[in-house]
Amino acid sequence: MSKFADFSQPQRQSLPGIVVMFANTLQKSVRAFWPILLIWIVKIETLNKFFVFGGITVAILIIALISYLQYYFFTFHIDDESNEFVIQKGVLNKTRITIQLHKIQQVSINQSLIQRLVGVHKLEIDTAGSDKKEASISAISHDLATILKERLINHSQLDKSEIAETILEENTPTSFIKIGLLSLIKIGFTSNYVKSFALLFLFFTTIMENLQQFSQNEVINEDKVTSYLDKLPMLTSIAIVLGSIVGLVLVVNLVRTVIKYFDFTIQKSKQAIILTYGLISTKNTLLNPNKVQKIKITQNYFQKKFDVTTIEVHQASSDVEKVKEKDKIEVPGCTANERDAILNLLYKKLPTREKLYLPNWRKLALNSFFLLVLPLLISLILVFNIKIITWKEWILYACVFSLFSGLLLWFSFKNYKLFVSNDFIIKQNGAWDIENNIVEPYKIQAITTQQFFWQKGTNIGSITLSTAGGTISFSTGNYTEIKNLVNLWLFQVETSEENWM
Repeated sequence: MSKFADFSQPQRQSLPGIVVMFANTLQKSVRAFWPILLIWIVKIETLNKFFVFGGITVAILIIALISYLQYYFFTFHIDDESNEFVIQKGVLNKTRITIQLHKIQQVSINQSLIQRLVGVHKLEIDTAGSDKKEASISAISHDLATILKERLINHSQLDKSEIAETILEENTPTSFIKIGLLSLIKIGFTSNYVKSFALLFLFFTTIMENLQQFSQNEVINEDKVTSYLDKLPMLTSIAIVLGSIVGLVLVVNLVRTVIKYFDFTIQKSKQAIILTYGLISTKNTLLNPNKVQKIKITQNYFQKKFDVTTIEVHQASSDVEKVKEKDKIEVPGCTANERDAILNLLYKKLPTREKLYLPNWRKLALNSFFLLVLPLLISLILVFNIKIITWKEWILYACVFSLFSGLLLWFSFKNYKLFVSNDFIIKQNGAWDIENNIVEPYKIQAITTQQFFWQKGTNIGSITLSTAGGTISFSTGNYTEIKNLVNLWLFQVETSEENWM
């Protein structure tokens, strides 16, 4: 293929794309009808095998035909006159997607296992005005994807000599940071416990429910499990159950992290940052630092001891109240030096913490009432009227709850801080996972202040900063100081000539 690819003429995807489309359609069909397939597998001896395998064959042939038609009617090109990227697709319902080049904020080149086997890549385009991937090309060669990616992310009219120089630099990028396997193991064992537990719970409950419906007998004999645990001392039984849950959560966490972020590499090209990672499904993302809206740095106690942290890079979103997964890029397992290097690359300087603002003590009092005192009062009323547990049990549970919640509330209050400098705003919060959200003042889109009538006497209030990549809020602060900050930030927004889109 010529490296001076002419994108002004509509062109189709790579021919192996038919295989990719077939695999994707087949996968979606299996996901949609997996309960029926599971019934067939369980009851295969009682079913008419001719109709079963005949039906499967007909379904595969239909999927193959649909895949070919999807490939044939899919074309893409760049309209140089209107400066737009155009995709046309659809078999019966024709669809034309046009994307203005200057609105493109991220271009990714990904590769699933199927795409890796047939030697093609998937190119995905993100803009700030959509709640999903704006457009994607499922099967394209790496060379063509690289050229197209550079054209789209730079959104400029380049002559052939400039394209050649750009491609040369893109094919030989400067290595910047590589996250090692040890760092991924550390971050896998020390983060995302809630997500992994929810994933395990959903997986096992779904499997058990469906298997129970397809089988007359119980898959797991609950009476045998209960009787086995009853024979053991109570503390031993609790330790076995909790140990099993914790062990499974840690294993799932580790496996998910390693598979998703394996061989995580950050490289620098001419005008962007290239992130490459993935074991089974490889992702290659081109990120423009100028379009970064907010950065969140997360670290807990264990991660601090292991010298690893997680960085989330948020880009422009169409909904600032609910930032979507596609609008943030996660860099896991960074050391302190790597974290500073990434921040230097994105901001061209390290964020500084100059002026410190702390919340009023009433924040702790209010949170303690709603999250500690009120639940205890409700449980006390329930025990007094319904007597669901004994008073001794209630006292034990209340003491454990008070100790646990009290510690979380105290650490959450102590870690709640706002740092302001001339170039950065840093909001810190969290009880266990300490988060630091960083924004630059000139990227603020809206400022909201709030003061309830009962707060006027104590001169406290709240402020919310809205950016295209999410919001930052600081509550129960000194209201006079908040108003002074508002005037400062509005002045910076109005006088700044920086480009952030």
